Amino acid sequence: MKNFIYLAIIGFLFISCGGDDSEPENTPPTVPKLVTPTDNKLCVDNTVSFQWDLSTDTEKDVITYQIQIAKDNTFAPIVKTTEITANNTSIALDKNTAYYWRVKATDSKGLASTYSATFKLYTTGEAVVNHLPFSPELVQPTIDSVLNTTTASLKWKATDVDLTDVLTYDVYFGKTNPPAAKVTTNTSTISFDVTVEPSTEYFWKVVVKDNKGGETAGQVWKFKTN
Repeated sequence: MKNFIYLAIIGFLFISCGGDDSEPENTPPTVPKLVTPTDNKLCVDNTVSFQWDLSTDTEKDVITYQIQIAKDNTFAPIVKTTEITANNTSIALDKNTAYYWRVKATDSKGLASTYSATFKLYTTGEAVVNHLPFSPELVQPTIDSVLNTTTASLKWKATDVDLTDVLTYDVYFGKTNPPAAKVTTNTSTISFDVTVEPSTEYFWKVVVKDNKGGETAGQVWKFKTN
């Protein structure tokens, strides 16, 4: 009996004093914060210098940054992409073109942050008098949201590097993708209420126009009703 007690005590000591050989859980780097060009920037040089704040990593892993540049705010397709360990790079872009850019950070173990916020820029062209508005951005309803209502309030926002331009909007709305019915034309407001039916999927898009003849069609957004 004594031998059994001694063995039990020794076994308990081995268990309580044993180290934990498991690897600590890896965490992703922090999300990069974009610095320059600032959002809605008009870049006079089509070779653009991009910069963002350095991310931090709890495990002190080496961080690689991926910058994506697109001509559409859905990033489909991506026209320029590169991966670097520095927090800045210069990239040659087309003249007189609207671009959207974002950055994510990935550690040396392959764990990545989410993408940063998306910033917009416009490169100038030779003898350009007017720049097209940027693509409209969705405010509400969020994509694939489900509404319990008979009236939906469609809301969006849009910007233009030509700060004196006056923007107006055409709104398309319907049950088909893409929506063909124009439900309002040349509205200066950034919202529009529509009547909806239950258990139905709806599609809508906004075309933003400036007062100099420029216009940009946004992507198709969608939502459902219960």
